[in-house]
Amino acid sequence: MSKSTIFKELKSWGLILSFFAFLYFTGLLPVIQGGIQSALLYTGLITPKLERVDLTDQRFDYRGKFLDFEGKEINLADYRGKTLFINLWASWCGPCRAEMPHISELFKKVKDQPNLEFLLIGLDNDFEKSKGFIQSKSWAFPTAHASYGLNSSLQSESIPTTLVVNPQGKIVFYQEGMSNFNTEEFRNFLISQNK
Repeated sequence: MSKSTIFKELKSWGLILSFFAFLYFTGLLPVIQGGIQSALLYTGLITPKLERVDLTDQRFDYRGKFLDFEGKEINLADYRGKTLFINLWASWCGPCRAEMPHISELFKKVKDQPNLEFLLIGLDNDFEKSKGFIQSKSWAFPTAHASYGLNSSLQSESIPTTLVVNPQGKIVFYQEGMSNFNTEEFRNFLISQNK
């Protein structure tokens, strides 16, 4: 390899690395990453696998409380006897950002179903970061912050993590990783939990 070829290669790699460093240090990387992942979700290639329930039939721990973004406490015990869709997220998480528009659309379609509740729980260390992120969007689903920590039922190895608890208090769906939950199959699954 000649010196000019090596120089051209180094220059190309330098430009590529500079571009990603710019995105990283300006905070745009998760935004762009989330946008790309959201576009991937719109293709329908990544949907929830309803047979994948790692915690099936485990009892959900209703102990715990959270703060909504207006400073009011939310008690998990208030959700007993209802179907509860829970999503754990963070503002810096690209896959979380990618699936939120799909969860918002799902929520709009099922929000009037009796005894079906949604709770999206922000895990940012900084309450204000989670609050600012949610307030910068036009989503209507209920959100809160894990200001007091997470109970054993909500401990997860990764985010986003989504689980569904049925009215009898059993975890009937558990998934780590992003997905497009706004599918007819998943909507029917949620609604069927109250029957």
